Amino acid sequence: MDFASPMESRRTQLAARLPDALDDLTGPVAGEVELPLHLAWSGLRRFDLGRPRLRMGMYRIVITEGMQEDLVRFLNAQVLVELWPVLRTLVGPAVRQVWEASFPDLAVAAARSSAA
Repeated sequence: MDFASPMESRRTQLAARLPDALDDLTGPVAGEVELPLHLAWSGLRRFDLGRPRLRMGMYRIVITEGMQEDLVRFLNAQVLVELWPVLRTLVGPAVRQVWEASFPDLAVAAARSSAA
């Protein structure tokens, strides 16, 4: 029998949650967002997107915990690309690899940032 490694299984699960295209992420770019309990079950649930640390924290939670409908509802493609060079350091390697493999714009943003 051929079993997938735990890391490969995690990547498969992560990839299944992603939208078809980065442009499908049409979430808010400003204002306050309150995450549902299934995403933010302990601690802060309300995030002011005008505050960079809170915006980054919300994106980290949604990327690591959210299902496809959460990603589309709460994330915005343009904001994600802007945040990605730092955000990619706050998520695990499986998350980073799956997102960058699925959405080359994120890998480009990271490379551009490291070259600067």
